Amino acid sequence: MAVRLTQYAHGGGCACKIPPGELESIVAGLVKPDDDLLIGLDDGDDAAVVRLDGDRAVVATADFFTPVVDDPYTFGRVAAANAMSDVYAVGGEPLLAVNLLGWPRLTLPMDVAAEVLRGGADAAAEAGCHVAGGHSVDDPEPKYGMAVTGLADPARLLRIDAGRPGLPLSLTKPLGVGVLNTRHKATGEVFPQAVEVMTRLNRDASRAALAAGVRCATDVTGFGLLGHLFKLVRASGVSAVVDASAVPYVDGAREAARDGFISGGTRRNLDWVRPHLESDLAEEELLLLADAQTSGGLLVAGEVPGAPVIGELVEPAGAPLVVR
Repeated sequence: MAVRLTQYAHGGGCACKIPPGELESIVAGLVKPDDDLLIGLDDGDDAAVVRLDGDRAVVATADFFTPVVDDPYTFGRVAAANAMSDVYAVGGEPLLAVNLLGWPRLTLPMDVAAEVLRGGADAAAEAGCHVAGGHSVDDPEPKYGMAVTGLADPARLLRIDAGRPGLPLSLTKPLGVGVLNTRHKATGEVFPQAVEVMTRLNRDASRAALAAGVRCATDVTGFGLLGHLFKLVRASGVSAVVDASAVPYVDGAREAARDGFISGGTRRNLDWVRPHLESDLAEEELLLLADAQTSGGLLVAGEVPGAPVIGELVEPAGAPLVVR
């Protein structure tokens, strides 16, 4: 039986995240100061990092969401790559993952769930990450992801609060998978170029950033480029200037945006950053810059081989985000 997984969920991928403003009010004050907690909730970093000793830190994260594509195996690969991205985004290497599965077992066959898990296992194998067990619940909507544990060097972390004026901003994957996924959910059209971006691990980009001496980065997922960049500049006490013409997009993304395939999550992203944004660009262009990404690339304060430079960090003055 052919199953269109996206039809069993109200949203898709990271576009179904709780809006950033609401999320921050929920988690505010949950984590107390701790010298060994090197990265926590304070600035909205991608994963938690705890010092083990002078040379090692443990990285922990969890990420799951509703189907972003119809094919179950591909959904598993995308969700696993997205979960492991949080480890890469702080400069770590994933070591062990456990599955997180919500499944409407009376609605969708369990062999479809098995294909989702197989996709996740294959993505983890590509990353050299072990997968052992996990947790499942009977859920009205299908959901899948992973809790991932990794290791990092505490002296060579990528942090969201380490940006400094004068650093270039590099983006390691093109934007636009959000509008293509929205089109896919509405029409059933398949976009291999979006799948390639979402299943590509951020491992090489993270390693390249560390090798280049970079200390500030985040990954671009559900809050869009503008949302994640705003969190970075706010945490670092700087401002950012973005050259919109330098931002790369997946083939077909502009056409999907033009045709109105904009998710509610993307619109909420733009609404959240708009009070902190200075730009005279058209609304459609700003929506693309706020497009909710699933398993997006790294936004790096520094230069990374092969990644286009899309702007720079500057001294704080006026609006935190300037887009030209």
